[in-house]
Amino acid sequence: MSTRIDDLPVIATRPDQIEAALYNLWRRARQRFGTRLRIELPGLKEMALLLEDDAWVVVDQRQYDLPILAWVQFAPEGRAALHEPVRCTLNYYHFMASQLRAKVLELMHENLQTRLHPGGEGK
Repeated sequence: MSTRIDDLPVIATRPDQIEAALYNLWRRARQRFGTRLRIELPGLKEMALLLEDDAWVVVDQRQYDLPILAWVQFAPEGRAALHEPVRCTLNYYHFMASQLRAKVLELMHENLQTRLHPGGEGK
């Protein structure tokens, strides 16, 4: 994935952090389902979230998976315990991308919970 986003100009880069619960949920999903996951983002106009080891990338499916927003440079080694957030960098590839951040993370959490606990237990 990093090759795809490395070749595109970044409009803005910001330091960010991922809450521990979401990061740990992603790690569990990655162990169970593999290192490449695609999550459809209902209500976000043909957007999808591609989850890989080195990046979480929101793409526009209408534009041949053109990146819109990407979390990169995860630094889990910087936390002292599993309940602490993980620092990362957030790259913006579209001028409206900042409006997607919170909703994408919410939909990612819901989707991974459903995949890991299809019967509803464990929420």
